[in-house]
Amino acid sequence: MFEKVLVANRGEIAVRIIRALREMGIGSVAVYSEADRSALHTVLADEAVCIGPAKSLDSYANPIAILSAASVSGADAIHPGYGFLSERADFADLCEEMNIEFIGPSSKVIEVMGNKQNARDTMKAAGVPITPGSDGLVTSVEEAQAVADIIGYPLMIKASDGGGGKGMRRVLSADQLESLFIQAQNETQSIYGNTDLYMERIVDPAKHIEVQILADKLGNVIHLGERDCSLQRNNQKVIEFAPSLTLTEAVREELCQTAVDAAAAIGYESAGTIEFLVDKDQNFYFMEMNTRLQVEHPVTEMVTGIDIVQEQINIAQGLPLSVKQEDVKVEGLAIECRLNAENPKENFMPSSGPIDHLIFPSGGLGLRVESALYQGYYLPPFYDSMAGKIITHHKDPEKAFRLMQRALYEVSVEGIHTNVELLQALIEHPDVQADNVDTKWIENVFMKEWLEEN
Repeated sequence: MFEKVLVANRGEIAVRIIRALREMGIGSVAVYSEADRSALHTVLADEAVCIGPAKSLDSYANPIAILSAASVSGADAIHPGYGFLSERADFADLCEEMNIEFIGPSSKVIEVMGNKQNARDTMKAAGVPITPGSDGLVTSVEEAQAVADIIGYPLMIKASDGGGGKGMRRVLSADQLESLFIQAQNETQSIYGNTDLYMERIVDPAKHIEVQILADKLGNVIHLGERDCSLQRNNQKVIEFAPSLTLTEAVREELCQTAVDAAAAIGYESAGTIEFLVDKDQNFYFMEMNTRLQVEHPVTEMVTGIDIVQEQINIAQGLPLSVKQEDVKVEGLAIECRLNAENPKENFMPSSGPIDHLIFPSGGLGLRVESALYQGYYLPPFYDSMAGKIITHHKDPEKAFRLMQRALYEVSVEGIHTNVELLQALIEHPDVQADNVDTKWIENVFMKEWLEEN
């Protein structure tokens, strides 16, 4: 059993993992960059080690710095959280070489599923529906034009190593293809050091539905239901729900079982998420697999009562899952709103600076806040803009929405800009409450209305 775990991350997810470790009676080691000396996760952990300058490539995303801190502190295992090193197969390999447990799946699985084209091929072989697209990588404009002639428009160009909207271009017609393909190649080269692109037909309109998987080292694989992540802007999630408000029970059962079968087929271990696009007729298609903890995991925890982080840690210790599939019950509706340090009225410009005043909502059943902000803290400008998550849950979906409305009303952050007003307007919108939205609804409908009013 683990005595000490190093948390190779920062911000709210580092705080979340450290709290889970304390509840489990396991020691925690925080790592921090020079810009994060006063960060909350460094205070809450049992130990804290500085790993380098502010730039993430020299600190949080530097495998040598992380492993050196693990070695110095005597950590048994490393929890990568999400982002940074969480889906780096080479980092998982290095952990194994140093006899430090990587809390996640094997490096082989990370490598296969981390490359989007390989993942498509693997899922297709496992019998999982995939969207029509290129057969392998597309290396030139001429190849792209040939693929487009087969699969049709609109289509998406994607980086094989990409994620979070990076290296992606939406192509609506043939006259856009050449310029957007070259843009995607250039961006992919600058971010990932290669020009590996593939193409797939756009499912439009579509919902983004993902299934939470837990798999132990003894061959047990279960799902914890699905999440609806359709409320997005620029392929970045804004609000998530669990479960979906629109899937039929038959489609829900088929979708979740498909995800379980897919995870079993690749020998998956740990927590993971399989993401699908669902069309207006509720046909579903594999999109990608995230071989790590998801930002939106709290909504699943709220509706199931299962602590995904603790399950993930226990799996890494070789323990069996604490629940069987028949024990998993999804009750009510959970909603998560991502509080970002940004100014939506200025093209979502990131914001940083001192937190002069801070009030987060509290009180009431079914309310959870996850953040690393505190009054007097200086939010550095070097990292992701997400500053916190507000989560509500109620057995009655209407009351879950009302609780979120109340919670967002109480959020007060002074010193930086946040998107709280945007979230308030979204959660009160009748189309959101009726789930009459798709992955492009915020950009195509909501933002035009909101900016005119504000």
